[in-house]
Amino acid sequence: MEESRKAKSSILIVGATGRLGFELAKASLQASHPTFCLIRSSTFSDATKSRNLQFLSDSGAILLQGSLHDEGSLVEAIKQVKIVICAVNSKQVLDQKPLISAIKKAGCIERFIPSEFGLDPDKTCISEMDQGFYSRKSEIRRLVEAEGIPYTYVSCNFFMSYLIPSLVQPGLKSPPRDKVTIFGDGNVKGVFMKERDVAAFTISTVDDPRTLNKVLYLRPPGNVYSMNELVEIWEHKIGKQLEKIYVSEEDLLKKIKETPYPDNMEMVFIYAAFVKGFQTCFEVEASGGVEGSVLYPHLRYTTITSYLDTLL
Repeated sequence: MEESRKAKSSILIVGATGRLGFELAKASLQASHPTFCLIRSSTFSDATKSRNLQFLSDSGAILLQGSLHDEGSLVEAIKQVKIVICAVNSKQVLDQKPLISAIKKAGCIERFIPSEFGLDPDKTCISEMDQGFYSRKSEIRRLVEAEGIPYTYVSCNFFMSYLIPSLVQPGLKSPPRDKVTIFGDGNVKGVFMKERDVAAFTISTVDDPRTLNKVLYLRPPGNVYSMNELVEIWEHKIGKQLEKIYVSEEDLLKKIKETPYPDNMEMVFIYAAFVKGFQTCFEVEASGGVEGSVLYPHLRYTTITSYLDTLL
C-alpha cells in the first residue's frame, strides 16, 4: 500500500521539442516520472530538435510518434499514462481541442495541464487588443471543465527570456545604459520566471491533491517587481543613473493602436502586466488558486536580480 502511494504518475508531454516542453520533459525525468513524449514524424528531420529528442531518449524518455491531428495516435499515447501536459505554442492553443477529445475518449487521465503558462486568461481583460490571445486560452479552460477532465492550470506570468533581457524596453535586445522608458507610473508589479523553474513547479503539481482543479500561480519572492524597482536594481548593478521617460497609459494605448499586429504585442503584454496589473492585482488564495513557492518551498529558482547579473 505504501509503495503504491509513492509511485510516480506516468506523464505524456505534448510539445516536448519547444523551449518549455523540453524543460518539462527534463524535469519529469529528473523527478523519476515515467515520461513519454508525443513527437510528429517530421520533427526527427530537424537537426536541433532531433538532438534534443536524442538527449531525452538517452535520459529515459519514451518517444511516441503521433500528432494532435491524428486521433488514433493520440488516444494510443494517452492510454499509456495518467497525466498529460501540453506545451504547444500560443498560436496552436486551439489545436488542443482534439487532444481534449482524445483524453475524454481514453478515459484514464487523472490530470491534464493545458498549454497556458502565462497570465491568467480569465483575469486578463484587454478588449481584444490581443487578437484573442487570452480568450483562446479561456476557451480551452471552459472545454476542459465542460468535459469533466481533472486539471491544473499553470499561471507563471512572463518567462525571463521575454522582456527582461531588454529591461522591458520594446525593440531592444539588451538593457539600456543611458535612458529608459517606464510605462504608467512604474509602480505596478510584474512577475518573471525562468522556463526551467516553471517546469520544476509544474511537475511538482502532478501528484499533489492540493493543486487538483486549481490554478497554480507562480509569484515567488525575488521575481515580483515594478518597472521602477527593475530600473533601480539595474542602475545599482551598472553603477549609473538612467534618464527616465514616463509613458502614460493613454500614450501607450495610442501607440498600440498605431502599431500593426503582431508588432504591437510586446506593448500589449507590457500594458496588461505593468499598467493594468493583471499579474498581481488579485490575492491568490482569495481567487481560489494556490501559489507555487508556498506549496513547494524546497524548490530553488532563478531570481530576477541573479538573471540580470548575466546581462552585465
